[in-house]
Amino acid sequence: MSDIRVKICGLTRIEDVIAVAEAGAAYAGFVFFAKSPRAVSVSKARALAIEAPLGLAKVALVVDASDAYLDEITGEVPLDLLQLHGKETPERVTEIKQRYGLPVMKAVGISEAADVEQLDVYGKVADQLLVDAKPPKDAILPGGNGLAFDWRLISARRWPVPWMLAGGLTPQTVAEAIAVTGVRQVDVSSGVESAPGVKDAAKIRAFVAAARSGRGAVPRL
Repeated sequence: MSDIRVKICGLTRIEDVIAVAEAGAAYAGFVFFAKSPRAVSVSKARALAIEAPLGLAKVALVVDASDAYLDEITGEVPLDLLQLHGKETPERVTEIKQRYGLPVMKAVGISEAADVEQLDVYGKVADQLLVDAKPPKDAILPGGNGLAFDWRLISARRWPVPWMLAGGLTPQTVAEAIAVTGVRQVDVSSGVESAPGVKDAAKIRAFVAAARSGRGAVPRL
């Protein structure tokens, strides 16, 4: 299962970025959302991205960001992918793709079957999809809440672009998530932390290893 690609999001320290690369993850995510305990400034993200080992794809997570803020981020930080985690419309996704010339991944929150339809809509305009748990109505954060959703809602579903699964994944659950959904990319943040914004290298290694051996897991259906 070495073809499973892992994204570790919410990185705030260079030692964590290095640990992500050494574990064999494919993506490193930086959060540009002030309300998040994992938020980084543009200057901090630039320093982390510049020092990141070669081959690690650098992702900027933004939430309903203005053009001015995106101009600042993309002008300062060497990036490979923009992750839109707010209420961006399909039209806004297209605008951002055209303006910045970077691949765009759109996050879609799932809690019930009706939510899955939005993946078909955004799959027509985004370069990738992030299938995440829909946050509670009173949640401050649009993601990174450590919540999972019923993976059976998307079991055997496919879209015209690559997609990634997020939402409450841990080293203990990621193999089952892969077995149930057939996903080829997984995203984790709080599930590999010792504290908000502080990653645990051992948990990162365990998560990547579990993801790559995932198909051997027996799903609980």
